[in-house]
Amino acid sequence: METVERDVMDFDVVIVGAGPSGLSAACRLMQQANEAEQELTVCVVEKGSEVGAHILSGAVFEPRALTELFPDWQERGAPLNTPAIRDDVFLLKDAEKAQKVPNALVPKSMHNTGGEQQRYVISAGNLCRWLGEQAESLGVEIFPGFAAQDVIIEDGAVRGILIGDMGVAADGTPKDGYMPGMELRAKYTLFAEGSRGHLGKRLIKDFSLDEGRDPQHYGIGLKELWDVPAEKHEPGLVLHGSGWPLDKNTHGGWFLYHAENQQVVVGLIMDLGYQNPWLSPFDEFQRMKHHPVISQYLEGGKRVAYGARAITKGGINCLPKMTFPGGLLIGCDAGTLNFAKIKGLHTAMKSGMVAAESVFEAIKDGDEGAQELASFTTKWEASWACQELKESASFGPAIHKYGTVGGGAFNFVDQLLGGKLPKVHDTTTDHGALKPAAEFEKIDYPKPDGKLSFDKPSSVFLSNTNHEENQPTHLRLDDPELPIRDNLPKYAEPAQRYCPAGVYEVVEDSAGQPRFQINFQNCVHCKTCDIKDPAQNITWVAPEGGGGPNYPNM
Repeated sequence: METVERDVMDFDVVIVGAGPSGLSAACRLMQQANEAEQELTVCVVEKGSEVGAHILSGAVFEPRALTELFPDWQERGAPLNTPAIRDDVFLLKDAEKAQKVPNALVPKSMHNTGGEQQRYVISAGNLCRWLGEQAESLGVEIFPGFAAQDVIIEDGAVRGILIGDMGVAADGTPKDGYMPGMELRAKYTLFAEGSRGHLGKRLIKDFSLDEGRDPQHYGIGLKELWDVPAEKHEPGLVLHGSGWPLDKNTHGGWFLYHAENQQVVVGLIMDLGYQNPWLSPFDEFQRMKHHPVISQYLEGGKRVAYGARAITKGGINCLPKMTFPGGLLIGCDAGTLNFAKIKGLHTAMKSGMVAAESVFEAIKDGDEGAQELASFTTKWEASWACQELKESASFGPAIHKYGTVGGGAFNFVDQLLGGKLPKVHDTTTDHGALKPAAEFEKIDYPKPDGKLSFDKPSSVFLSNTNHEENQPTHLRLDDPELPIRDNLPKYAEPAQRYCPAGVYEVVEDSAGQPRFQINFQNCVHCKTCDIKDPAQNITWVAPEGGGGPNYPNM
């Protein structure tokens, strides 16, 4: 297309992504502006069709950051309705047997009951919907259904973002109703896109933000929401576990939380540093639900929602520099999750609040933007959230190095000794960990029974995923021939299995030759392909705004 005239809107601050960190930053910015009686324009863009549509999390929530942001959150009706009341951890030995881990041997970071803070079983999507309402009532402008497509960089500084065009056909030509995307310019832009945000990925590369850091590590989280019979429902029961069905070289764990309204959330988090290309996280999750420890709560129930999302879990060793001229990287876009607690909402929110304080301080003092805010780094490193990450620096790497049980023991001892054990690092990339298919036996996954286990198409249907079909694919291949030429013979093309939504298939063409097919309409925006492809040949970019899943209560 020829050069397009674009509308330009100017703001003091633009925030990309209406998740916990982006919305907390927006609220905190306006709180400060209102206290100082200073005019401030803040805009949040969200690629989902509504706030919360693309939010997926466990979630047992620690309200520390929320209490700092809105001390009166209870009176304001924040959706924290189910206190965590009982907390059990299991090691699944095989398909039938399990061992309950004594409370004294569970690392203290994983305890969800007792202690100073009450924790809650929540829907992160509903928390974001509520935070969105608070932000709007404070004067923030939120634009759902608008996808940030590109970063505006001028004179080595970020000056805002470009919203993706609407109404572009698959061949790149304008359709009827074509609308060019706007330029949203700002003094400061905060990137809060969640795990493996495509603009965050670019900024890390362009500004060398990961220099001197360990390579980032990710997991894939798969989750379902179930309506269960009243007699099986225990609101506030929190179960975690590891072991079967994952083998000893594949790390991960499951969760099952009893939420409100006779609902149970069940999920599997699997480390993306796995070796075996025959592994399918989706099928491991489906198989897992048949274990008696888990099935006892699900039998007789009905599955009502499904979703999947990558998780940035490398912790402090992998945390990139979060500042660059003109903006900040916050929340899971940077990687602030505390894997030792299996929690990231409270630290993401805190990173957004610290960002807001640094940005407002600069603007209040007459800053015209495009600076690098060193004050953020000082404030962030002094915060309790960063302290938490420092304390758990070895947690993930120890599990990678010594396995689930050995790593768990290391972490238990390290916590007993107040973090005195030598720090552990993991410098293998997740995609680089994959080994050739010939080194492993093909895994024959059981067929789903339609009661506890299901197939990918029916699961994607429950995620309410929808994309306008006639648009350019948002899953870009640097080399379109590579999947069949290289990945298929060496790794049996693992995209067919690591994708939890059936986006990638190897099919036969009319001449009986294999062809790589991308069903982008199925994409739930989990970003696993961008992380795990062994050749790093797939780049995930934002599709047309409003496309993707629509998660209820997730």
